[in-house]
Amino acid sequence: MLVQFFLQQCLIGLTNGALIALVALGYTMVYGIIGLINFAHGDLIMLGACLALSLVAALGLGVADAGGMAAVGPAGTWLGIALLVGLCGLFCGGLNVAVDRIVYKPLRTAPKLAPLVSAIGVSFIFMNIGLFWLGPADRSFPELLPAANLLAGDGLQFTWKDLLVVLVVVPLMLALSFFVRATKLGKAMRAVSQDQTAAALVGIDVDRVIAATFFIGGFLGGAASVIYGLYINTISFQMGFQNGLYAFTAAVLGGIGSIPGAVVGGIVIGLVRALSSAYVGERWTGAIVFAILIVILVFRPEGLLGRRTKEKV
Repeated sequence: MLVQFFLQQCLIGLTNGALIALVALGYTMVYGIIGLINFAHGDLIMLGACLALSLVAALGLGVADAGGMAAVGPAGTWLGIALLVGLCGLFCGGLNVAVDRIVYKPLRTAPKLAPLVSAIGVSFIFMNIGLFWLGPADRSFPELLPAANLLAGDGLQFTWKDLLVVLVVVPLMLALSFFVRATKLGKAMRAVSQDQTAAALVGIDVDRVIAATFFIGGFLGGAASVIYGLYINTISFQMGFQNGLYAFTAAVLGGIGSIPGAVVGGIVIGLVRALSSAYVGERWTGAIVFAILIVILVFRPEGLLGRRTKEKV
């Protein structure tokens, strides 16, 4: 029983870690390209969750029936979820690009503190939009998927919600990795992350690359907002802060600017949170997560998969 309990917590940690990693990718991509810590990313995801909740009723999706699936049927439920992911991804991606054009782009050559403070300001603006949209109280997200165990026997629990996380997060991560490594735009992103001036001299449209980076990061955040709502079944206008903080921690832990590092960091944070909640207590989870982060950064300041870089002068 002890081994089974441990394995169950590891499974929970891996699922949560994958979701954290999806959010962390938005932080690490933007930082890797322009060196900006986009503190508004967590609240952007909150707005995506607001839109997802609004679209659930519009698409005819509701509380699961006695059979476990929504009234529209299994095929309609999965099609509706795919549509939610796409629409919320486009919404968050477009909003991210708009914020870059309006707020961050005019500050490209400003001191680094200016865009950082602006990102915090955008975060508060998004949070207040979420307060107006959702209200001050937590909102329940409909149960669209059954709680049935997909594994045989009464041992480990792996539900449709867990499967949804795997079906959405893993393909998106693999697609992003392929995109960055194998496509023309992905190679341009890597060039801009190395040196914007040199990239512009060889004909790369730096502004277009940065806009694409913000869109992709926002799209991933929009997908994460849908999965979060379906997995946790509760959203609020304050959810962006805590989830953004853990995702940013995962990006730093794995190596800010490194896409594989964000994934590794997210998995580590998810496992630590699950195991500490189970064996130590929920109240100590945050302290343990950040204590481990501090210890790792003391010995590897660049993160688990990050690379040491010299500051340009």
